[in-house]
Amino acid sequence: MAQHSQALDLEEALTAIRQQLPAPRVHEACALEEALGRVIATPIHAALALPPFVASAMDGYAVRQQDIVTTATYSLRQVGTSFAGHPYIGEVGPGQCVRVFTGAAVPTGANLVVVQENIAKQTGDQITFVPHTSTEHHIRNIGNDVAEGQCMAKPGERVTPFMLGQLAAAGIDRVEVFPRVRVGIFSSGDELRDPGTPLKDLAYGQIYDANRMTLAKLLDDLPVQCVDLGRLPDNPNNIDSALQRASDNCDVLITSGGVSVGDADYIVECIKRHGELGFWRLNLKPGKPLAFGRIHSSWILGLPGNPISAIITALLVARPALAHLAGTALPDPLRINATLTNPIAHSRGRTEYQRGKFEFANAVYTVAHTGEQGSNRLSSFRNANCLIEIDSKRGDVRVGEQVMILPLTNLLH
Repeated sequence: MAQHSQALDLEEALTAIRQQLPAPRVHEACALEEALGRVIATPIHAALALPPFVASAMDGYAVRQQDIVTTATYSLRQVGTSFAGHPYIGEVGPGQCVRVFTGAAVPTGANLVVVQENIAKQTGDQITFVPHTSTEHHIRNIGNDVAEGQCMAKPGERVTPFMLGQLAAAGIDRVEVFPRVRVGIFSSGDELRDPGTPLKDLAYGQIYDANRMTLAKLLDDLPVQCVDLGRLPDNPNNIDSALQRASDNCDVLITSGGVSVGDADYIVECIKRHGELGFWRLNLKPGKPLAFGRIHSSWILGLPGNPISAIITALLVARPALAHLAGTALPDPLRINATLTNPIAHSRGRTEYQRGKFEFANAVYTVAHTGEQGSNRLSSFRNANCLIEIDSKRGDVRVGEQVMILPLTNLLH
């Protein structure tokens, strides 16, 4: 594994991670109804054309185009009806028509559907039509949507509800997908207590652990299986044994806390001792201390312990890394220019991501940060709908200047 002793920019870190993480090599069969969100492993080809027969796009009458009159009313004899699922088997001959409904098969001989609105009257089996032109045939030819054998999904694509519908319509009931990545999540620190611990049992100096639950939910939509591995105490021997045990059962370990330079931060040393450390610092605010490496057969991402730092690095680093390991890729974050409506103090050297709230009015995006931006302040996300990106080379940003925003809805999909 390539070693990086210097702090990396975000894109450098993501490139280093992608170069190390292998593409998945095995795949498994999955029933279509259970495939939502999974990653396609082998190309999927349509088993039949869509539609598989010439079909009507409207309710009306199937006729021969040469029987249409454009200058006067005219009548044709109805010889049958074609319902969806119950087609008319005969052929439409000269002077004849067949009642047809949307999605039903168009009978042989007909090459045009006259829509219901063009009927003047019906007397017995005689249908009288008003004069009309025939620029639109209202017919869906075989393969109008999908040709038989057409590739409908490629390896690396994730199954969406829309893809499910199309695959089902094309006769696909099982797909080959990559296995879900098994992700073990730890929190680190003697100060942490599990949510649900009675308030009376929370000792002075202790806090509730918010990171494990938050991180699991931030990864919930990815093709991964999250495993809550609990809290790691600030004890190097306990950390060593816990990480080694977990590495035998997980593809990836994610820890929060224990990767800084404090006396009780042992994660980095554990990675060095039992595996390989790729890097452990980013030019990022919040989120400078972030370790990437490997312990035995498991990859490890050591995220910062401060809640905001953990969230930012999970959004910008952990999510794309896990998607890559699962055999797919997340789209590049959407970046939009917006006008700043309150000032931001920023020191050059690290790219900073502040929580912000943007609005769109009169064809202009504006954005304001959500207040004090300390890395412990989960409340800064309360009304946020974006991250405000301040480049490492930029200093203080004044009201009215342009900044780049990353909508949170985009980062979470």
